[in-house]
Amino acid sequence: MSNATPALVLASSSRSRRALLDRLQLPYQCCSPDIDETPQTGETPQRLVHRLALSKANAVADRFNDHLIIGSDQIAVFEGDILGKPHTSERAEHNLNRFSGQRVTFLTGLALLDTRHQSHRVHVEPFEVVFRQLSQEEISVYVAKEQPLDSAGSFRMEGLGIALFEHLEGRDPNALMGLPLIALCDMLRQAGLDPLGANLLQGD
Repeated sequence: MSNATPALVLASSSRSRRALLDRLQLPYQCCSPDIDETPQTGETPQRLVHRLALSKANAVADRFNDHLIIGSDQIAVFEGDILGKPHTSERAEHNLNRFSGQRVTFLTGLALLDTRHQSHRVHVEPFEVVFRQLSQEEISVYVAKEQPLDSAGSFRMEGLGIALFEHLEGRDPNALMGLPLIALCDMLRQAGLDPLGANLLQGD
């Protein structure tokens, strides 16, 4: 039986997810999935991100035999509302006005699909953000500068968005940027791909 490590695919076009996965120093390729992200009737936030993460991985599975495919999706949950990407500056400002001085829960769904064995693992990583009391001027300046229109929660933590927060609560801050790396490392190890494995050393 071959000792070759399985090939890795990131089912995403997100630059922030690529930057996060780069940190594991594993070779991978990207493939952008095309799925409908509309919540289903009566779907809970947990079930939504679970379904979307797995759907993203499944959407590209027929192109990659014998691969491990990563899918991920994120939403914000506030006052019973499920909030995804704002898409417009007006919606981003509206969201941040609602979040000012408040606690917001973020859920990041992570799926690892193994097309070698037609099996998968899915994990939902929670993270909580407490926002500073924000003025309208601060919100407008932030949205104009960073244009976080494709980010759940209407901010980019890896950039200027960090200035919006009072404090953060959760196991893995990488989850806020779209890819919970602690959970991903655990999934990869279970699937036979250890980022710290000796078989990954050059020349082995």
